[in-house]
Amino acid sequence: MTDAAALPGQPRGGVPGGPATARATCVLAPNASPMTLDGTNTWIVAEPDSPRAVVIDPGPLDEGHLAAVVDTAERAGLRVALTLLTHGHPDHAAGAARFAELTGTNVRALDPALRLGDEGLAAGDVITVGGLELRVVPTPGHTADSLCFHLPADAAVLTGDTVLGRGTTVVAHPDGRLGDYLDSLRRLQSLTVDDGVATVLPGHGPVLEDAQGAVEYYLAHRATRLAQVETAVENGHRTPSDVVAHVYADVDRTLWPAAELSVRAQLEYLEEHGLIT
Repeated sequence: MTDAAALPGQPRGGVPGGPATARATCVLAPNASPMTLDGTNTWIVAEPDSPRAVVIDPGPLDEGHLAAVVDTAERAGLRVALTLLTHGHPDHAAGAARFAELTGTNVRALDPALRLGDEGLAAGDVITVGGLELRVVPTPGHTADSLCFHLPADAAVLTGDTVLGRGTTVVAHPDGRLGDYLDSLRRLQSLTVDDGVATVLPGHGPVLEDAQGAVEYYLAHRATRLAQVETAVENGHRTPSDVVAHVYADVDRTLWPAAELSVRAQLEYLEEHGLIT
């Protein structure tokens, strides 16, 4: 969450929240910040006319928000049957255990430490609840445990923090790795080209209606930043903080700590590929 650029397919204005597709509804958590944008998007996903729903990323441990998610589901005639996590950052996952208590659900995640129940999540898993189908897409890079969920019936993908609805995300070094992140973006690009994914349902920010354009923007942005970091090092800016001050001078300073994580990941990537010493 380091640059505030507009993305392709981003609606003008508006705050996330409410129905986004035929199957996905957003409940916005009240945790807005420079890092979380308008707040965390908690997603309620259900097949039309089904009484059972899946909740993705209950969000922070905020009793009012968790109750609002349950209430939103109940007003739609839905019972939450399963909780999923895109990754373990507290703004997405800290409320999961409490939400599981409120709903009587298991929590499935890639990281075993975040699970409640016997089942985790892995590449290639297909989750079916009440006729709904979600396909697990491994997308490490933002964090090692990051996942996306492909919702084929809506030609959509729920991206957590891998692709945001506004700006770009941080590669949270050392857990996050740039090489992994670039591979994950290419995996998402393949979904947009080969599987018809058109809509991004992000973990923060508004829905994106041009998934392919958004992913291509992310890839181009990463290539540009990587080249800028390489040039900065060649010009004598050797420490991560010095590189941030040089390369991210146009970015709000409150985001520089996050930018430094991405810079550390970029420096590691350049060293691994023999592009700097």
